[in-house]
Amino acid sequence: MQVNEEELQNPEQKPEETLKQEQSVPEMTALPETATEKQAEKTESAETSENPEESVENLSMDQILEAESALLKKINAREMVSLKVVQVTEDSVYVNIGEKKEAVIPLSEFENEKTPQPGDEVSAVFERKGREGTIMSHRRARERVAYVEVKKLFEAGSRVKGKITDIIKGGYLVDISGLRAFMPLSLSELGGAHKHYLPAGAKVKVYITDFSEKDKKVIVSRRKVLEEDDKVRKEKTLSEIKENDVVRGVVSKTTEDSVLVRFQGIDGAVSLENISWKDPKEAMTKYKRGMRVRCKILAIDREKEFISFGFKQIMPNPAFMLRRKFPVRSKVKATITSVTDAGAEAKINDNADAFISSDDYGAEGTPVVGAEVNAIVVGVNMNEFKVKLSIRRNEEQEDRKRFQSYFKEGPRFTLGQMLHDED
Repeated sequence: MQVNEEELQNPEQKPEETLKQEQSVPEMTALPETATEKQAEKTESAETSENPEESVENLSMDQILEAESALLKKINAREMVSLKVVQVTEDSVYVNIGEKKEAVIPLSEFENEKTPQPGDEVSAVFERKGREGTIMSHRRARERVAYVEVKKLFEAGSRVKGKITDIIKGGYLVDISGLRAFMPLSLSELGGAHKHYLPAGAKVKVYITDFSEKDKKVIVSRRKVLEEDDKVRKEKTLSEIKENDVVRGVVSKTTEDSVLVRFQGIDGAVSLENISWKDPKEAMTKYKRGMRVRCKILAIDREKEFISFGFKQIMPNPAFMLRRKFPVRSKVKATITSVTDAGAEAKINDNADAFISSDDYGAEGTPVVGAEVNAIVVGVNMNEFKVKLSIRRNEEQEDRKRFQSYFKEGPRFTLGQMLHDED
């Protein structure tokens, strides 16, 4: 039986539909084959029995020639076939295509899988006729199997696992079951992204959002997976947390009057009055974007998914510390720092602020700046964190002590002395 060699020599005579697909589809590189592909290749091999050397002992010459002719027809029709490896060189894999002829598959197409050895079966699709002979493509064969698998996943609308193989302008190339899909930057992160954050080799979970058999285009979205996971995490977190819980969050932004904090994907804020007990404006400057912080939950809006946090609530209240350090009726020395109509500002031991009301001045009247005065503690201003002092009360106490001392140490009058004084 005469084998039609013209078909091999004239690869231009392709089916019109196949040519249109090849011209309109950007070339994709196949990656490590999956278990699905292996099973498909085994099934293909078992069903077609297209290798001309299989069971050759049990075939007549006519049957052998007929099998070879059938194989060549499939090759020229660009159908996927299973071929036996006869030789492997530094850059090529030679396979048997019948009539004692061999075809070449670039070794680079096996880059991410085990290098085939003589005697192994590999899947391939006719690529072209070149100077080196018939060129077959293992990559295209694997892509065909992958497209079948990806189509099923797309129609099922289920999540799929992928691996980032290349970082390109505007997004990533992702391997899904041996097929490369495109993931735009806008679909790679929550809220989209303007730059690449994922490294090559990263494993990701995605949804197939666009699948076109005609154009052989596959678009995937990691953002959709992240949004679903984020929603579940938020619901779980909001059901577990309660007011007065102390949690760890991350500063996402600072404004003129608040610090925005994210906790487990939930937005929240620390208002100015809850940043610090003293000088909140100054304290707010130390908080930077990305900083991890401890904060107390003050209020939860589960409907709006928003939390009100507080920083100062997990810090000691300076007013309570002043109360313990300067109890009422204790005596202190203070240095006057300024004087106003309302009273005098002072410092105790150079670190505690104090205030003396004008009603609590001593006998000498208004103190001068820089003067050191003795005063008695009458309380603590809980809002301004200042110790309230009184010079007047201290002087009154000293006077009482002097009087008591005088009467205690002076001689007692006898009845005779008193009568003598009357005379």
